[in-house]
Amino acid sequence: MNMGCVLFGLSPEEALRGATVNAAQALGLDDRGSIGPGKLADLAVWDVQSPAELSYSLGHNPCRRVFKAGVPSNGR
Repeated sequence: MNMGCVLFGLSPEEALRGATVNAAQALGLDDRGSIGPGKLADLAVWDVQSPAELSYSLGHNPCRRVFKAGVPSNGR
């Protein structure tokens, strides 16, 4: 997301959408990319106030929890 914002001039919201909804759509994964009924619930919970913190903050990992198919992952 940082590269999308810094190098290509995307807003943090555009970069986040590109990394989630648009990426899933480009890969033909209709059951992912956003939260909703019938989706797999692959998601990350971030400790941030806005998408800008994901785009510009370097040097720490604000990811608090990861879920894969609705189940907490062993990762973080």
